[in-house]
Amino acid sequence: MSGSLILLQPLGALLAWSGVMLLWLYFTRMPALRKAGINLKGRRGSRGSDLDGVIADEAQWKAHNYNHLMEQPTLFYASVLALVFLGDASGLSLVLAWAYVAIRIAHSLEQALFNRIAIRFPLFALASLCLLALIAKLAVALFLNDLG
Repeated sequence: MSGSLILLQPLGALLAWSGVMLLWLYFTRMPALRKAGINLKGRRGSRGSDLDGVIADEAQWKAHNYNHLMEQPTLFYASVLALVFLGDASGLSLVLAWAYVAIRIAHSLEQALFNRIAIRFPLFALASLCLLALIAKLAVALFLNDLG
């Protein structure tokens, strides 16, 4: 893979990680529902957060993290795709993108396994700084460079 397309690797890695968390959530939550005596047959819709305090917290942590992976990373995906579209092949973009992915995976593991806010928050803040730097690179490319 050459040029700016290399930026698709961290994007793909975070998408794959989101799939891992989806499977982990499913294989954790379903047994927890059974254990709590909750039968899904005939149930009408509700939100997953309605299960907070109903099933084990440890089962919900995976679901909470999966939801988090559907929130802020959308900005990551958009930023990386835009940088690829603009032909950004800089080492800085690649380092920032991989750092974001690595830190988000560390954040997921912390939240899913231990859920210590004192560790989760600094990981989230570091990942956010990487993301903001990618967004800044995109803004510079869009507004301060001659694209035409």
